[in-house]
Amino acid sequence: MEKPVKIEEAFSRLDEIIEKLEGGELSMEESFALYGEGLSLVKSCRGSIDETEKKLKILEEDGGSDGV
Repeated sequence: MEKPVKIEEAFSRLDEIIEKLEGGELSMEESFALYGEGLSLVKSCRGSIDETEKKLKILEEDGGSDGV
C-alpha cells in the first residue's frame, strides 16, 4: 500500500510535472507517464481536500451551537 502524499508535496510535484510537460522536450512516452502521475496526484489532493472539508463541517456543527 502506498504511503499518502502530503498535499504540499503533491502540489510541488505537480508544479514540476507541469514545467516538464510545458517544456516540450519529453518523448511521448515520458509525457504520458508524467500526465498519469499528475492525474494520480490530483486525485490524491482532491481526496485530502474533501476529507478536510468534512472535518471542518463537523467542527462547525459541533462548535456552532454556542453562537460564536
